[in-house]
Amino acid sequence: MDWTKLPQKMLVCEVGPRDGLQSEKQHLTIDQKLELINLAVAAGCKVVEVGSFVSPKAIPQMADTDELCKLLPQVEGVEYRGLIFNLKGLKRAEAAGLKKCQLTVSASKGHCLANMNKTPEEAVASFAECVEYANEHGIALCAAMATSFGCPIDGHVPFEQVVSVAKCLSEMGIKEITLADTTGMANPRQVYQYMVDIQKLIPDADFGLHFHNTRGLGLANVMAGLEAGIVRFDASYAGTGGCPFAPGASGNIATEDLINMCNETGIETGIDIDKYLELGRKVEEYVGGKRSSALLRAGKCSDIVAKNKK
Repeated sequence: MDWTKLPQKMLVCEVGPRDGLQSEKQHLTIDQKLELINLAVAAGCKVVEVGSFVSPKAIPQMADTDELCKLLPQVEGVEYRGLIFNLKGLKRAEAAGLKKCQLTVSASKGHCLANMNKTPEEAVASFAECVEYANEHGIALCAAMATSFGCPIDGHVPFEQVVSVAKCLSEMGIKEITLADTTGMANPRQVYQYMVDIQKLIPDADFGLHFHNTRGLGLANVMAGLEAGIVRFDASYAGTGGCPFAPGASGNIATEDLINMCNETGIETGIDIDKYLELGRKVEEYVGGKRSSALLRAGKCSDIVAKNKK
């Protein structure tokens, strides 16, 4: 690890309201969801993925996303985004008042065929109508590439396949692209090499990363991404979440753990860690039980020292 390569700042996107809650058995009310979003924003979070516009039969936890978005307070400098899969979802997001949406496609062929009955490249081609509509209506689009590092069907995902899908997105005009480790199969060496190389091959794209902590490598993978020059990362409050369409996917990296690691290593996030700990505790209260956040269990280093000095 070359510590001199680490950036001074990081942008954290809170995906708890969507990716964190979509697999939870306990369905939160709109008021509870709105409270958690407001607490994240009050703590300094500038990007929040508030929900997804999908069939309520597929993901009932997201059935109230349309109504939730209409209640979101507009805060200067804060970006709300919603997950969509097609033009119908995009129009729903627009009607709910969102100005940014994220399309998603699997980088691996097996996962994409199983869930969309299309190859990844065919799936991206089907996004053309969304791009055209978004351009005409002033809606910003970004994209997430699921199973970018490992697939529950295909196993290892070749770098060439990841580049192929990312190039399709970039050539379509979608420049903000997040590579997601949906089932926690990535390792730091792989992450570093993929991100160094893909930025050279597609220099006009803005890449981000989304990690799950399935096998305990989530934050190590973040460090590898940081060393490769990536400064945008997704995380979920209290470490909630998983993917209902990817067998074996467990919780995301916990936002509190990510912020704490940044604080300890001198990387600025602009987010108040104490407020986020309060948020994490509220999340666990609402979902009913502890999740994967290490910081919620152990507390900050400074708190332990202060306690023992008394």
